[in-house]
Amino acid sequence: MSHKRSGLLSGLIVGLLAGLICAAGLGAAVLLQESLPGDITAFGNGLPLPLALSLVIALVVSFAMGSVRPRTFVLVPIATLYAGGAVATGQIAGLAIMIGSAQRTPGRQTPAGLSDITLPAFTEGLPEALALYRDPLTETWPAWLYIAVAALTALVLVTLRVTRVRRSRRVQEAEVEAEEPREPEYRAPFEPAQAPAPKPTTDLFTPRKPARD
Repeated sequence: MSHKRSGLLSGLIVGLLAGLICAAGLGAAVLLQESLPGDITAFGNGLPLPLALSLVIALVVSFAMGSVRPRTFVLVPIATLYAGGAVATGQIAGLAIMIGSAQRTPGRQTPAGLSDITLPAFTEGLPEALALYRDPLTETWPAWLYIAVAALTALVLVTLRVTRVRRSRRVQEAEVEAEEPREPEYRAPFEPAQAPAPKPTTDLFTPRKPARD
């Protein structure tokens, strides 16, 4: 019965794992952004690098969910949520740890690093990190843009993947049906292979042959 599987459960599990891994990676990138050269982080007003990371997250989530050959469109909105949620989670986690570590070590001169990833730093900085998303859209639009880019990219990629798999499945089923041998027509016992020739109809204007003795 494996040919009837829609890939829903496998896609949910694989996509969730990929989203969690991407969220952790983005959180670390947010935390380490102050350690990068200023030319990289300031290039294009700081938009290209986060946008590239959002696209990478969407690609990872989409390819992970598409690897199970899904045939159900239910995974399309779920992939959108996974990709957008991974970006949002990574942003919040990275900002929370950055803010929490700064609060725990006031007057610190060195930027935050991976050694600052602790639960107390995360819990202390989480309220302020969440508050950033409640600010006016004119100030927080870049963060929402990164989320939207990842979500829309995953939506398009998973939709194309599901459509391609469903079309391929229909073609395979049609080829199998065409190759299956047809059952021979049933014939009752002692039934001749060919139907008997029809008897000629009597014609009143045709003279009958005389009967022979």
